Amino acid sequence: MTEQVEATREIGVPDRGLVLLVGVSGSGKSTFAATHFAPSQVISSDFCRALVSDDENDQSATTDAFDVLHYIVGTRLRRGLLTVVDATNVQSAARASLVRVAKDHDVLVDAIVLDVPESVAVRRNENRPGRDFGPRVVARQHKDLKRSLRSLRKEGFRRVHVLPGDEPGDVRIVPQKPWNDRTDLHGPFDVVGDVHGCATELRTLLETLGWVLQRDDDGRAVGAHHPAGRTAVFVGDLVDRGPDTPGVLRLVMGMVAAGTALCVSGNHEAKLVRALKGADVQVRHGLAESLAQLEAAGEPFRSDALAFMDRLISHYVLDDGRLVVAHAGLKESYHGRSSARVRSFALYGDTTGETDEYGLPVRHPWAREYRGQATVVYGHTPVVEPEWVNNTICLDTGVVFGGRLTALRYPERELVHVPALQQYYEPARPLGRPAADREPTALTIDDVTGTRWLQTEHAGKVKIPEENAAAALEVMSRFAVDPRWLVYLPPTMAPAPTSSRDGYLEHPEEAFAEYAAAGVRHVVCEEKHMGSRAVAVLARDEATAARRFGIADGSTGVVHTRTGRAFFPDGGELVERLRVAVAPLFDELETDWLALDCELLPWSAKALGLIKDQYASVGAAAHTALPAATDVLTAAAARGLDVTALADRVAARTVNAEAYRDAYAAYVRPTDGLDGVTLAPFQLLASEGRTLALTESHRWHLERIGSLTDPLITHTRHRYVDLTDDDQRADAVRWWLELTAAGGEGMVVKPVEPVVSAKRVQPGLKVRGREYLRIIYGPDYTDSLDVLRRRSLGRKKNLALREHGLGLDALARFVEGRPLWSVHQMVFAVLALESEPVDPRL
Repeated sequence: MTEQVEATREIGVPDRGLVLLVGVSGSGKSTFAATHFAPSQVISSDFCRALVSDDENDQSATTDAFDVLHYIVGTRLRRGLLTVVDATNVQSAARASLVRVAKDHDVLVDAIVLDVPESVAVRRNENRPGRDFGPRVVARQHKDLKRSLRSLRKEGFRRVHVLPGDEPGDVRIVPQKPWNDRTDLHGPFDVVGDVHGCATELRTLLETLGWVLQRDDDGRAVGAHHPAGRTAVFVGDLVDRGPDTPGVLRLVMGMVAAGTALCVSGNHEAKLVRALKGADVQVRHGLAESLAQLEAAGEPFRSDALAFMDRLISHYVLDDGRLVVAHAGLKESYHGRSSARVRSFALYGDTTGETDEYGLPVRHPWAREYRGQATVVYGHTPVVEPEWVNNTICLDTGVVFGGRLTALRYPERELVHVPALQQYYEPARPLGRPAADREPTALTIDDVTGTRWLQTEHAGKVKIPEENAAAALEVMSRFAVDPRWLVYLPPTMAPAPTSSRDGYLEHPEEAFAEYAAAGVRHVVCEEKHMGSRAVAVLARDEATAARRFGIADGSTGVVHTRTGRAFFPDGGELVERLRVAVAPLFDELETDWLALDCELLPWSAKALGLIKDQYASVGAAAHTALPAATDVLTAAAARGLDVTALADRVAARTVNAEAYRDAYAAYVRPTDGLDGVTLAPFQLLASEGRTLALTESHRWHLERIGSLTDPLITHTRHRYVDLTDDDQRADAVRWWLELTAAGGEGMVVKPVEPVVSAKRVQPGLKVRGREYLRIIYGPDYTDSLDVLRRRSLGRKKNLALREHGLGLDALARFVEGRPLWSVHQMVFAVLALESEPVDPRL
């Protein structure tokens, strides 16, 4: 369509598409662009020439300039940004190359033509520096423009807007959303699968969903509304094969007209439209039934039905982009786009061009590769049971073939079915879908390699550098447990702010002060177990393991380290003992699986090699060398040498060395296999339908865990502190001193209520005891407190926040039934961040 634009006329342009300004040199394109578009939206050939040659009038740089221009335009269109090209564009070849860029990115393209008199353009160029190419160039461009005006619409433009005369007049540019953009609609929605002329089942399904049908004088359903204000969305294929295509159309048309429903086109509507318009189509797959039924319904209804189906679009993007409905599904790069290939994908799927043994198209399993954030709901390929695959679901459960009619309640993600009254049509092939398309996918190397930015709910935007990802990939691929169990990795924890108190590097009062300054009033002080951090994921039985985790090897859980490794070569016995120990929680929480955050005790059960090689060797060396040094110094003093200062230093080091040995020895106790091993759970991370780490207070967690009586469980001693109460703070400090004096590591201070990482409040601060820190910083660290107090905690605290948020996202995604790869992406990121260069002693 070519439009002459009157004064004060609005010009609608595609809000995420391409606009070509067309006009001879001197027609005012740059002025028009600067007046009506943002500077970032306009890409001019002059600007690109200057980029590549430092001279916007250097015509020898035109080829390179347009290479740059096409790259910038393509990048912006890929990102869904309105882009305006300011160039003469008077020749069809120049326009064609830009139209191809738009089509490559599946966006619409408009042209705005500034058709000024040739003499005006010549005069303007005479007054512009560098434009000395003379009137002949303008005349040639003007001739090209006039020739182009006759054929512009046929070149692939959605609209051509012509602005005649010296000045464009008072026009207003109005960006227009594509018809498929209904991101403003937030539901809730009832998405209905393929109906195929089964009107009775459709009415039954709608009533089951709570819809109230509206009938005409003849008793026919001609509309429906939902008392709760829900909106129905039909995935297409309303017609063909079934007994009452007109009844289905009459009801859906009435709902769409009333604004209570949306409907996308299915391939059967597209074919029926062509047949009704007289095209030569093959009358099969139920088309004959629809044509006969519409003929019997009469010409007025037949005409209305044709108009309705002819207006159906390929897909809808709803709920701020979180929901996409298309008949055969839609890959992420096509969401919200408009082109013939987008429509083809939405109607027919990603076909390979081959046919199967039943003569039906072979389709590429796009859902297995889907990585989008939007939920994609579709139909087209009949299945026995709807299954979630990478945040996509097919709702065609073959009602016309004697199956069921299915709807998805969104955002509830609840499926509702009604059975077919009978089999109306024989399927060409058995219902189902190839197993390769059905199986959910775990993390693939393409999901994690290279530098990545992850957009998360609880950690904000997190950068995973390429080198960190490589290190994590090495660990995950070689040592991790079966990834289907791996739904969470625990975060690192920041220490309390460095203390200036005499003799102390860390002290509870600094933790209390930080939380009080952040507006936290109530904290819990939990005994910090000196063990090995453990995550336990437990299924009630083998059936649950198979259903919820996809594990069918007879195992019912896993206990793994903070890097995803199994604690013991055969951890089955530990899992079984722990399942028995926490069995009361399965019943109390009405769940058939649990994830717990724990410490495995004692530390020596898994760290004995580290203790012997790193700590005991230092203690043994000190135990041998320092007494010998003392003997030498004693003998030297007896000979009259003044070695008092050195002797005092050696004596102090001897005391420190003994304290060092006592510190690590406190965490060593004999174990034999699992004999002597206990677990200290301190948080219930998640259960079926509940992300407990997000929703429940630490008081709730400790009470649930405190009710367990099995000897495998070591309980976590704790104190609650009101930070506005000086007596409670002082009592907590005394308790910390008692714990650490008795050989304890210290305590962890946490806000009682769950912490959302985005608020920048630490989920926990560890306050380690004076003697325990000898293990970390060395036997003589108390002599260097002034140096150690200059340690920087900023990076460690930032790392703790990011890892905490990523862990919460992983849990929430698993609980919500999100694709396993998206859960693993968060888990993998926690491990990757552990490679960041942070002082390991913090």
